[in-house]
Amino acid sequence: MTMNKTPIQNHLPKASRLIYGCMGLGGSWDNAPYSQQDIDLAHQAVNTALECGINYFDHADIYTMGKAEQVFGEVLKARPELREQIILQSKCGIRFEDAHGPKRYDLSPEWIEESVNNILSRLGTDYLDTLLLHRPDPLMQPELIAEAFDRLQSAGKVRHFGVSNMNQHQISLLQSQIKQPLVINQLPLSLSQADFVEDGVLVGTGDSANVGYTAGLTDYCKQNDIQLQSWGCLAQGLFSGRNLGGQPPHVHATARLVREMAHGYQTSAEAIVLAWLMQHPATIQPVLGTTHEGRLRACAMATQVQLSREDWYKLFVTTRGQELP
Repeated sequence: MTMNKTPIQNHLPKASRLIYGCMGLGGSWDNAPYSQQDIDLAHQAVNTALECGINYFDHADIYTMGKAEQVFGEVLKARPELREQIILQSKCGIRFEDAHGPKRYDLSPEWIEESVNNILSRLGTDYLDTLLLHRPDPLMQPELIAEAFDRLQSAGKVRHFGVSNMNQHQISLLQSQIKQPLVINQLPLSLSQADFVEDGVLVGTGDSANVGYTAGLTDYCKQNDIQLQSWGCLAQGLFSGRNLGGQPPHVHATARLVREMAHGYQTSAEAIVLAWLMQHPATIQPVLGTTHEGRLRACAMATQVQLSREDWYKLFVTTRGQELP
């Protein structure tokens, strides 16, 4: 199957079609130290990802309270030759409750630069290939963010910039001041969170007001060569093996259909779920958050699946629970 070139490949030509999400590395979400077992799991995850053709690794400074980056740094320390073979991405801007205030977002230039310095220290590397602003900060000042980006790029600490969980209006506001192109937007997109498709098909209907997605965002990103990345792309296993107790009928029906298609296409259920997402013309890049080796290999099979137009629509119509308008 021939995959369309993704927008990020204009900037990072060797970027894999799939991304390994490192949120599950590092152990517990507290201040307990990471263990040798956590380091071993990170080695296994990196090895499996590379064997599956995945060279793009996604982090955030908050993942397991910084320990996800630390154990990944242990992998790079043991195998320094990997750094030039992989693409490293991290995110900043979320601050947990502390002595200074409640959980909050902080895209001040001081916090962005401090965050990057700490990320690089934990990862044990001199630079990030991509830095994403994790959440929109109501107090963000684009002109000051622009100055921080200039300093980070001039110092060689960050090569490319992007955002996460932002709409086109926020991206446009930032881009009006930032000279570097914002090349990524990471959003929750999946077969169970398909409002990015509903946004288009419900135009001109009364139901369009109920779509939980900023109208036109997908088209804006495509027109401006902004890579859409999907977190939560597997819908937490909703259609690929999770216990469905208490779920509505359309979820059960979708899970059955996914299993039938996996059998028909001779692939995994995970691959069917991801192939549906990847077949969208926006060339979405799924972020895979599993630490289970077998499941990661099952996900990697998605790059070999081309759904028929009819099967793509069968999945979409079944998961929405009613026929199209």
